[in-house]
Amino acid sequence: MRICGLNKLTLLDYPGKVACTVFTPGCNMRCPFCQNASLVKVLPTLPAIDEEEFFLFLSKRQGILDGVAITGGEPILQPDITQFAKKIKEMGFSIKLDTNGADPHRLREVISSGFIDYVAMDIKNSPLKYKETCGLTYDPVPDIKESVAFIMSMADEGKIDYEFRTTAVSEFHTPGDFAEIGQWLKGARQYFIQRFEDSGDILTEGLHAPSDDDMKAFLDAVLPYIPNAQLRGVTV
Repeated sequence: MRICGLNKLTLLDYPGKVACTVFTPGCNMRCPFCQNASLVKVLPTLPAIDEEEFFLFLSKRQGILDGVAITGGEPILQPDITQFAKKIKEMGFSIKLDTNGADPHRLREVISSGFIDYVAMDIKNSPLKYKETCGLTYDPVPDIKESVAFIMSMADEGKIDYEFRTTAVSEFHTPGDFAEIGQWLKGARQYFIQRFEDSGDILTEGLHAPSDDDMKAFLDAVLPYIPNAQLRGVTV
């Protein structure tokens, strides 16, 4: 599998686990606020980590790390991600997959393999603003809704844990958007709102992080529908 980055230790990327994070290149969205903009396109100039080198690293972390978070980019675009996940599971690690949910058929294949333990799916915005927020020329909402329903059904069957999450950006989100998201995701086990931060590697410059008051308003709009919704990394 193509690996272009490795965070060797994280206590944040995989909830409840001491983990490492693998970064894969390529994405089927063009979100203006993407914090890994350099990974959106698969370019020959991107750094590359040999898969054998990664598994050698992982073998030395058995008994130290609990899991591996696979992120991107969009990891399910990798044709051999299932085989990659299988090798990780055989070494005794749990696996978290980050996804945008834009390809429900591929997502179904990857999750149904049985090698994924935890799925974190980004919910970019309310349905009417999804296309704009993702920088797409087509409406992805039918595919996104299919992915949401599949993830929730797999969790109901006890096959995975999951979270949905939205990165809030002043230029793209309002309390009304979050009320619509709450109605859409009603019944979700976990939903987090996290604040946009300019990583220095974003697609569009000049975007702004919501204030604490805005973040509280976003959460308040969601809570009637998802009572356990939380702000992530923000105390208000």
